[in-house]
Amino acid sequence: VKLLEVMGSDLTVVNAARVSFAKKMKEFKIGRDDKLIHYLAEHGHWTPFGHVQLQFYVKSPVFVARQLVKHQVGLVWNEVSRRYVDTEVEFYEPTYWRERAENKKQGSSESAVDNHEFWEYKYPKLMQLSKELYEQMLAGGIAPEQARMVLPQSMMTEWYWTGSLAAFARVCNLRNSEDAQAETREVTFKIAECIGQATDLNVSWEALTK
Repeated sequence: VKLLEVMGSDLTVVNAARVSFAKKMKEFKIGRDDKLIHYLAEHGHWTPFGHVQLQFYVKSPVFVARQLVKHQVGLVWNEVSRRYVDTEVEFYEPTYWRERAENKKQGSSESAVDNHEFWEYKYPKLMQLSKELYEQMLAGGIAPEQARMVLPQSMMTEWYWTGSLAAFARVCNLRNSEDAQAETREVTFKIAECIGQATDLNVSWEALTK
């Protein structure tokens, strides 16, 4: 995850809020403007936060991307397409294979399955088989848009993700929760970390994600 561009700051947020009264501040003041930002966040006035825009580059497994692309409001997404490219295929390899959660219909526990070594052995073999078949299909003249059918969800993909501060806060608040998939949390934790390190957005980000 890389934060590529930021347009706007905490000052952008307060000026967007105060335009209703035809007011504009030239500098951000703690003790005045931070209180307004927290008030806006606490009372669900999200539109001023929509005037701050951020662009990320993200690389993740397809199964993570398909969870995140469901977030549409306030966000735009452009992803690499294997209709057009047939570059080297990369696969995600988990640190360990988790057990199914006993107390919920979806998700997993933090415990590794008992036969972890077996799946650690089998998984790379299947990935290699799918990669070899994909390459054979391309070499045989099959169009990339069809050859890609044999590639699994663990294949790595990449995209540009642009949207408002408010939209990314909604994504992180939802996907950073304990019941979200661990691999998805890895991505949204990094997004939250990148935004948190953008010093001109500290107050707004804290207010939206506390």
